[in-house]
Amino acid sequence: MEKKPCKECQEKIDKLPHQPRVGVGVFVVRDGKFLLGKRKGAHGAGTWSLPGGHLEFGEEWEDCARREVREEAGVDIAQVEFLAVTNDIFRAEDKHYITIFVTSQYDGGVLEIKEPDKCEEWSWFDFKSLPEPIFLPLKNLVEQLDKKKNA
Repeated sequence: MEKKPCKECQEKIDKLPHQPRVGVGVFVVRDGKFLLGKRKGAHGAGTWSLPGGHLEFGEEWEDCARREVREEAGVDIAQVEFLAVTNDIFRAEDKHYITIFVTSQYDGGVLEIKEPDKCEEWSWFDFKSLPEPIFLPLKNLVEQLDKKKNA
């Protein structure tokens, strides 16, 4: 679960110049499909997103991927590997993220909604049957991969 700063700390943060944050998106692959959750309560509410979250200071992105998937969906992953990076600007929300995407293999555990204030449901999909709408970083990744494929 993401830690929220105290009120005094948040006021100090709000006075800092805007800086991009680093997110990690995790493809959890099982039987040829990958896990997506329907977001709620934050930017991108109502869109479908990979499990993932903020990279903490000093944290390796592989460790972030394992931690976030366990915290959000209750499952373990293995074989975490770098896939791509996207530059994601949420203009309406005044947010900017650099998202590191990794792939991983499902490695056990029972899939469940561990953060019901952030996720409505989890489901398995493949690229041929992506639900709509998808979260901006995933949309940007799909467009990036399509460009490479068609180049």
